[in-house]
Amino acid sequence: MIRHLVLFKLDEGVERDEPRVVAGVKAFQELADQIPELEFWECAWNITDRPIAYDFAVNSAVADTDALKRYIEHPAHQAAAGQWREFATWVIADYEF
Repeated sequence: MIRHLVLFKLDEGVERDEPRVVAGVKAFQELADQIPELEFWECAWNITDRPIAYDFAVNSAVADTDALKRYIEHPAHQAAAGQWREFATWVIADYEF
């Protein structure tokens, strides 16, 4: 199994309740039902307020590197990530477990 972690940082001046951010969150929330490669999926806002903290997190798992590639290339994932490119930056980590 491969764990796929993504941490998002909203751009300066962007608020969680902006319509484009709300739409981006909704797009990620719906991915679990749209991408069969996802074995596990959760996403949520960070609940702590610390200078080093990111704002939003995705925690997911897929079976193997081929499934990860299919997930990343899936049109629904590409569309959701494209929304986030408008108002956030992110870091990822993929590891086997």
